[in-house]
Amino acid sequence: MQTLSHYIDGGWVEEPGAERLPVLNPATGESVAEMPLATADTVDRAAQAAHRAFKAWRSVPPIERARYMFRLRELLVQHTEDLARLITIEHGKVLADARGSVQRAIENVEVAAGIPTLMMGYGLENGAGRGIDEEAVRRPVGVFACVAPFNFPLMVPFWFMPYAVATGNTFIVKPSEQVPLSQQLVFDLIDQIGLPPGVLNLVNGDRHTVDALLDHPLIQGISFVGSTPVARHIYARAAANGKRVQASGSAKNVVVVMPDAVLEKTIPNVINSAFGSSGQRCLAGSIIIPVGVAHEPVREALLASMKQIQVGDGLDPDVIMGPVISAPARDRILAAVADGAAEGGHLLTGGGAAQVSERPGGFFVEPTLFDNVRSGMRLATQELFGPVLSMMPAQTLDEAIAIIDGSPYGNAASIFTEHGGAAREFGARVDVGNIGVNIGVAAPMAYFPFGGARESFFGTEHGQGRDAINFFTDRRIVIRRWFGGVSDARGHW
Repeated sequence: MQTLSHYIDGGWVEEPGAERLPVLNPATGESVAEMPLATADTVDRAAQAAHRAFKAWRSVPPIERARYMFRLRELLVQHTEDLARLITIEHGKVLADARGSVQRAIENVEVAAGIPTLMMGYGLENGAGRGIDEEAVRRPVGVFACVAPFNFPLMVPFWFMPYAVATGNTFIVKPSEQVPLSQQLVFDLIDQIGLPPGVLNLVNGDRHTVDALLDHPLIQGISFVGSTPVARHIYARAAANGKRVQASGSAKNVVVVMPDAVLEKTIPNVINSAFGSSGQRCLAGSIIIPVGVAHEPVREALLASMKQIQVGDGLDPDVIMGPVISAPARDRILAAVADGAAEGGHLLTGGGAAQVSERPGGFFVEPTLFDNVRSGMRLATQELFGPVLSMMPAQTLDEAIAIIDGSPYGNAASIFTEHGGAAREFGARVDVGNIGVNIGVAAPMAYFPFGGARESFFGTEHGQGRDAINFFTDRRIVIRRWFGGVSDARGHW
């Protein structure tokens, strides 16, 4: 069985005597590796290495830092299939989804490779007065760290890591203890691109490791994606320690289907949104609001499509939906389904543990659809993070928008319609960070920030794009003038 390691100061680090956790394949329930839990001393070692490296790395010209991104990009492309298989083994999502997440990571590296342009400051001749010029120069800050979620074990660290390093900072990655395999291969590839020791580091661990990162005085900022309770904890504790924080939390994403929606296009998008990655996406559609006469045709089309969802091991090319991440996650989802039925929701299909004969130990849940879910029910208010879709019929677009804005979360919402006025009204009024129009999963490209509002995000600058450049840099203002004037200086040329 593979035993994982930390990567610190340019090399793999064993931690003899450290407590270890098993890494399970959720499709089989079997252990595939053991992961060491980094102690506070190990975190300190990584932070000290990153701090030492920062002093020289910040002075490397941006064009040279960009070349490391090009090298990393080529290795990620070459090893896409290896990375995707590891993601499927550790997380359970089907290979097609896993490949897509690798591609998203690659795209963030590609954007970060444009750092000589992205990091440019700005200036104004005579901006501070006659003969006094003023400019703002972007500068790196120091050591940063990210605490990554289980649902996108490879992709999410790349919302942050390439931008931090390309802007001249150093970085520590802490993957989820449930899915550390793909980051081991990522750091094998990083080891090949020739970065100076300490620029990029990897520590494995649990919540105690996270707290050590939050408390370490050399770490200047924290990036996090996960649930709202943990995001709130990370935001408060890191901020209390004087750190920058960007912390993405939970979601309760809504898909609105208007009467004029093109159902043959809409339904496949909704199915992918709700059941892709077994509903374990921060952009998964978990509530669908059919408006007016759309209710019955949407319900029947969903039921017909859900019959085609084959559940099983994500490595099987015929499988459409894999397992959820763990037995506790499965049990929590099934408990929420039972509560939904007890509270009056109409269970149309699914609702139980899926039986997969070839994988009897896997953590499988049936694709589940409820109808007539009402505001205030657990199905309507809590993030379930599983393959459960709840229908909340509405009579008007205004009513649908009120349901969305009645949630404490503001991650994403989508509308399916052919009416430009309805789409514009929706986009202008809903209070969420990511909006889709005839898009089931409104996932921003790497050159745009990944939005989030209300209880779905804590901070000011989001991951990806120009927000990432802002988060990982300071703007230093330089005001300059020369006494004597231009005419006097010419005599010395």
